[in-house]
Amino acid sequence: MKQSRFTGWSFSAALIIFLSSCGGNGNGNASTADSTAANDSAAKAASTIISTPQNMVVVTHKVKNYATWLTAYDAHDSARVASGLHNFVIGRGLQDSNVVMVALRIDDTAKAKAFIKDPGLKKAMEKGGVVGPPMISFITITWQDTAMIDSKLRSIVSMEVKDWSVWLKGFQDSKQERLNNGITDRAVGHDLDDDKKVNVVTVISDSAKAFAYYKSEALKNTRQKGGVIGEPSRFIYWVAKVYR
Repeated sequence: MKQSRFTGWSFSAALIIFLSSCGGNGNGNASTADSTAANDSAAKAASTIISTPQNMVVVTHKVKNYATWLTAYDAHDSARVASGLHNFVIGRGLQDSNVVMVALRIDDTAKAKAFIKDPGLKKAMEKGGVVGPPMISFITITWQDTAMIDSKLRSIVSMEVKDWSVWLKGFQDSKQERLNNGITDRAVGHDLDDDKKVNVVTVISDSAKAFAYYKSEALKNTRQKGGVIGEPSRFIYWVAKVYR
C-alpha cells in the first residue's frame, strides 16, 4: 500500500422469506406471489455486494482532540468535493482514539493526488490539530460488502504478496475460518498502482476470538499459502462516522 509522508472499510442485511399459506381455491396465485417476493428479497440481499472497482484514498494521522479536528475536517469538505473526493468513513483507533483514519471515495485520481499536495490541505490539518505527518494510501477496492452489521469494530490490514490472484483465491477459500473466529470480510483491494500491495477491511464481531486468531498458527499458515511477504500491518478501529 502506497504511503506518502504528507497528504494529507458497516453492516448485516436480513433476507426476508415469505411463506405461502394454504388456500382452499387451489389457484396457486399466493404461491406465485410469495415466490416473486422471495426472489426480490434475495436480489436485494445480493445487491449489498459491490464488485465494481472503486478508487479510494485512506488517510491515517493522530490529532490533539477529535472534536476539534472533526469540526475543521467538515469545514474543509467543499474543497474535497471540488477535487472529486467524497467522505466515506471515519474511524478512531482502538488503542488510541485520537488516531484517526479517514476513507474517501475518488472520482478523479489526478485531482485527488493534486489535492493531497495542496498547501491548503496542510493548513486545514494544522487548524484541526493534526500531529505529525499523515500516512496516505491510494487504494483500488475490488470487492466490498455494504450489508448492515451491528458491530462497529473494524480491522484494516496492509500486506505485500507475491501474486494478487494466488493470494485472493487463498483469502476467499479461508472465509469460513475467519467467520469461525468472529471476523467478517468487509472490503478487499490493493494499491492503486501495485496489486501486490494488498488491503483488507474486516468486521470484528467477537474480539476475544479475533485477537487470538491474529496470533494463531492457522492464520500464519493461511498467509504462507497465500504468498504473504513479511509481517502485515494492522490497524484496529471503531467506526466513528459513516457518510451517505
